[in-house]
Amino acid sequence: MTATTLAAIVRRGVKPVILNKSNRVLIHRFNKRTYKGRNVIERCFCRLKDFRRVASRYDKLARNLLAAVHLAGLVEYWLN
Repeated sequence: MTATTLAAIVRRGVKPVILNKSNRVLIHRFNKRTYKGRNVIERCFCRLKDFRRVASRYDKLARNLLAAVHLAGLVEYWLN
């Protein structure tokens, strides 16, 4: 993420949650607890995308897609 992009995000009132890279010149502050929560959500979306129906959005209606997401979430929860 470039400094101009980060500045635009901060102007909107959003706090950065992305971890700094080791070779980053301009270090920005972030909340470790929020970063851990963000990581959990990203992993959840990654697992949901393992289900082809959810990843490719075959459903035309939003309620059917939501039902598929719920079903995929239940299957993932049950498998873990």
